Amino acid sequence: MTNVLGDSIIQSSHSNGSTEDKRGISGGTLKIIAILTMVVDHTAAVLYPAGIYADWVYALMRVIGRIAFPIFCFLLVEGFVHTRSRKKYCLRLALFAIISEVPFDLAFSGRIFDIYSQNVFFTLVIGFIALMLIEHFKDNEQMAVLCAVFSVLLAYILKTDYAAGGVILIILFYLFRGKFVKIGASLVTFAMVLIGYTEIYAVFALIPLSLYNGKKGVSLKYFFYIFYPAHLLILYYILHNVLQ
Repeated sequence: MTNVLGDSIIQSSHSNGSTEDKRGISGGTLKIIAILTMVVDHTAAVLYPAGIYADWVYALMRVIGRIAFPIFCFLLVEGFVHTRSRKKYCLRLALFAIISEVPFDLAFSGRIFDIYSQNVFFTLVIGFIALMLIEHFKDNEQMAVLCAVFSVLLAYILKTDYAAGGVILIILFYLFRGKFVKIGASLVTFAMVLIGYTEIYAVFALIPLSLYNGKKGVSLKYFFYIFYPAHLLILYYILHNVLQ
């Protein structure tokens, strides 16, 4: 792991010079794609009990939604590398994990709090902390591995969205940053083994990720943080007050 960590950190420090391209799509565009596909997925999942669309439409919407999470993981790693303050970034993720929990539980379980399911921000913040610890212990392979394992177990115990597999994917994206073939292999592993066969469609996220030009693009710094809990509340309202 030491060599991989070293390569990853070296690539991170030179990413502005080696990965940026005037062609392709920016990080902002990737985030828009992730948000749109997430909304399609959540609309299908939350409103399905109302019986407003056929099973095949539901299945198609869930397939489209599989694209979102890998892109969010990829962007989290980019944010980790380029942010001016990792502490503030981490605290922001943690804050909105707490803020989003009630909307998430209302939308997906109909309860104000569901101990058996936590929103994706918890997965992202655990993954972010894992990256901080891995980099901190980059010269101590055993501690780095231990921190990674602890982070994965924490996500599993807390039952966060995508759970252990989600944190593992974040770590793999970081370790293989700039190595697209290995990122692809990581995504396939994530899809087929760590989460389940239905997640195989997550490999379609490789299409927009392959077009990433290394540029930030349009700034959506706080939009997703606000939009995530807001759209869940809207879907909950539609299900219980419009469709019933």
